[in-house]
Amino acid sequence: MSSPDNSSLTQHPDRFVRRHIGPRPEEYPLMLGTLGLDSLDELVAKTLPDTIRGGKPLDLPPALSEREAMTELAGLASLNRVFRSYLGLGYSDTVTPAVIRRCVLENPGWYTQYTPYQAEIAQGRLEALLNFQTMVLDLTGMQVANASMLDEATAAAEAMTLCHRQLDKKADGKAYFISERCHPHTIAVVQTRAEPLGIDVLVGPHESIDFQQTPCFGALLQYPTSDGEVLDYQPLVAAAHNAGVLVTVAADLMSLLLLRAPGEFGADVVVGNSQRFGVPLGFGGPHAAFMATRDEYKRQIPGRIVGVSKDVEGRPALRLALGTREQHIRRDRATSNICTAQVLLAVIASMYAVYHGPEGLRRIAARIHAQTLALARELTKLGHRVRHSAVFDTLRVTPACGAKTVLATAQAKGINLRQYDDGDLGIALDETVDDADLRDLLAVFGDTRMPVPIALPQDTGIDASLRRTSGYLQHPVFNSYRSETDLLRYIKRLENRDLSLTSSMIPLGSCTMKLNAAAEMFPISYPGFAALHPFAPAEQAMGYTQLCERLESMLAEITGFSAVSLMPNAGSQGEYTGLLVIRAYHRARGEAHRNVCLIPVSAHGTNPASAVMAGMKVVVVACDEHGNVDLADLQTKIDQHKQNLSALMITYPSTHGVFEEAIRTICQRIHDAGGQVYVDGANLNALVGLCRPGDFGGDVCHLNLHKTFCIPHGGGGPGMGPIGVAAHLAPFLPRHPFATGGGTQGIGPVSSAPLGSASILPISFAYIRMMGAEGLAEATKLAILNANYIAKRLEAHYPVVYTGKHGLVAHECIVDLRGLKHSANIDPDDVAKRLMDYGFHAPTMSWPVAGTLMIEPTESEPLAELDRFCEAMIAIREEIKEIETGRADTHNNVLKSAPHTAEVLTRDDWNRPYSRERAAFPLSWVREKKFWPSVSRVDNVFGDRNLICACPPLEAYAD
Repeated sequence: MSSPDNSSLTQHPDRFVRRHIGPRPEEYPLMLGTLGLDSLDELVAKTLPDTIRGGKPLDLPPALSEREAMTELAGLASLNRVFRSYLGLGYSDTVTPAVIRRCVLENPGWYTQYTPYQAEIAQGRLEALLNFQTMVLDLTGMQVANASMLDEATAAAEAMTLCHRQLDKKADGKAYFISERCHPHTIAVVQTRAEPLGIDVLVGPHESIDFQQTPCFGALLQYPTSDGEVLDYQPLVAAAHNAGVLVTVAADLMSLLLLRAPGEFGADVVVGNSQRFGVPLGFGGPHAAFMATRDEYKRQIPGRIVGVSKDVEGRPALRLALGTREQHIRRDRATSNICTAQVLLAVIASMYAVYHGPEGLRRIAARIHAQTLALARELTKLGHRVRHSAVFDTLRVTPACGAKTVLATAQAKGINLRQYDDGDLGIALDETVDDADLRDLLAVFGDTRMPVPIALPQDTGIDASLRRTSGYLQHPVFNSYRSETDLLRYIKRLENRDLSLTSSMIPLGSCTMKLNAAAEMFPISYPGFAALHPFAPAEQAMGYTQLCERLESMLAEITGFSAVSLMPNAGSQGEYTGLLVIRAYHRARGEAHRNVCLIPVSAHGTNPASAVMAGMKVVVVACDEHGNVDLADLQTKIDQHKQNLSALMITYPSTHGVFEEAIRTICQRIHDAGGQVYVDGANLNALVGLCRPGDFGGDVCHLNLHKTFCIPHGGGGPGMGPIGVAAHLAPFLPRHPFATGGGTQGIGPVSSAPLGSASILPISFAYIRMMGAEGLAEATKLAILNANYIAKRLEAHYPVVYTGKHGLVAHECIVDLRGLKHSANIDPDDVAKRLMDYGFHAPTMSWPVAGTLMIEPTESEPLAELDRFCEAMIAIREEIKEIETGRADTHNNVLKSAPHTAEVLTRDDWNRPYSRERAAFPLSWVREKKFWPSVSRVDNVFGDRNLICACPPLEAYAD
């Protein structure tokens, strides 16, 4: 017996790469043999064009074990100094109930779910989101709410464009007014969004705006104001309406438990952030923002709306309403390019409301308010000037001794206060504040009195006309789960209605539903990452600074770019940011006229909408019969628009699932015409470690950290979409008013917080550190192998639409179902619903090619799971053959009636022409891991015709 190699004993033998990649190395030959190949290197050689393959491994640090990575991240978290932050500005410390933290935030049954486009296997999440919408509607006093937005500032920007669309041509030449007492970062993000659309933004005192004299189409107000004052906006809103101006109110959700609802004083749109409803600060995100509006604007509100419908059995069922605009996006006519909400965080916020109920929430708000009034009283006694008497939780104070002395004392006590340009200081309280905190705050302002408990006033201090008198959260869901036992069971009951990665593979093309390893997820709960305010001084965030600098460096190496910005908090935001950077580059060169964006039909669905939002004109480029960009049509479009060409947006590999052989030629032609190449990074999982977009001609690329780099989809959010740019574009990376960094000629901020959703960045950092260069390259090879293995096993049953010149696909494949409509009256939706009976989520349906399924297995799925999926798809094809041959009825069959619920299968009156057993257990292994859909097929048409986006009364379920 030979001695072990001593060098192999220096590292722990259990390497993370073997946990992340599903197939075992000993299974590779079997899978490769199915393809007629001998090695992974041969697979890569026949899949990737030789003109783009990298010549050397990535220059990344050596891979760490799970324990080493968690130790490293714990060290970085410890470098962050968590002060008591009373900075406010839309962010508050909060208490996440332990049962919600353990059972939702840290539970893979919730964070590995996909967006609920397949409603029958997403009823739990949809109910939690309906609760969120109901909470928002009740507190804002509006009629329609969506199921969350990315953050408050981008929600405010979306509200601006919604108002602009409502007035259509009447809005031309009119400005958008923003009160100067809105949060500064909100103002900045709205200005960023307005500029490329040609919308003039006026920022000033709302007290002096005359809408009759100043033509405006919309206005934005903060409630309470950024410096804390509670104002009566009703006269201003009435004056705006008299002038045809629509009013958006950015509201603090907690304050609305005590203050009059914006809908009650005439607001047309209400936006805000639900972060203080139990969601950790996380240095800025992810947090679930919200948008609510009037019923007449329901078809213009961006994002997702959960609606109440019914299934084919007549039972209430939930689904995404109104055609799910942001998924089936209307290209350059879309209302928004946002295809990422913050579902996981909306679920937490809604559960926080369920946990506390209306009385508990009101008590929390009342306590915060009383503490604020008590602090104001005591500060006044000390001789300081408190600017506003009508407040909720925020004070603006003019220190009698000057701000410098107070700030020095605060620093010594570990306290952060907001600083104003005029020397005033801001104090925003939250639910974590206790009597000792109040005494420390008073001490900071020079109180040397003997510490005694601070008496809280009973009176609200708010004028009666501004107080809330209307009810809220009266639905039983907010009044039924007071014990932890009850809430635990409610959360679990909803979780059991949803198919997640804990159940089976989710083979969605372009969505990359891969392993979100526990070791990657664990650090996001470290207090050093979770408890930091996004606008804390830089010296308190050194751990985040180091983590982000190192992550940016690793991402730059992986993609071949010179600089990276982590600010965009969604893939769609990354697209938008990258295009704004290109736009700024052209303008800096005196070529502002360059506004044409070429987009192939094989590009990602959000690309055209992003281009329009960036002020560009979209010109579509055709593809050939093999799914590649049609080079002749590309050249024609280049020649037509050469003088005004701004950019090409290309997804690589394309959404058709193939590597374009001519990608270098395509990029060169764009550069020769003076344009820039934007590479959509949605499919980067097929490139990492093998080739780099920056090397084959890309100038900018966004990176879906929630796809390639393991941040979980969280039921449809969170997401992150940082961008990498070439050196000449680096000066134009976005800047933020509350942070250093960004380009020297940077565009304005695109997210509320400087680092977007910072608290989930440790996930991608951990993934890269544990995989290392070799592990990342192997993962990419296995993503390609798994996709080709599935394509090969299915090609005899379903034609594969596009392949490369060697008959291979990239990391996903498209199978053709189009002929089945004619032969058996079967469409992709029928196959999708039948897959639920086999325990699988459907692949991406009818996109990018109508009548097809796009399948992406990722590298994380084991061979046994790939085989189970293939067996299910093959068995479904045999079921379709029964219809084609007349052995099964065209309308009454297992596909048309799918999915089959336990309730349907256990009824006494079973009268279908196939057995219950075949409906429920079509293959033997289904018995071992049966997932039961909780409702039958949902009636989408009924739901759109009868839109209900709040919790219905219990009688609806009884009926």
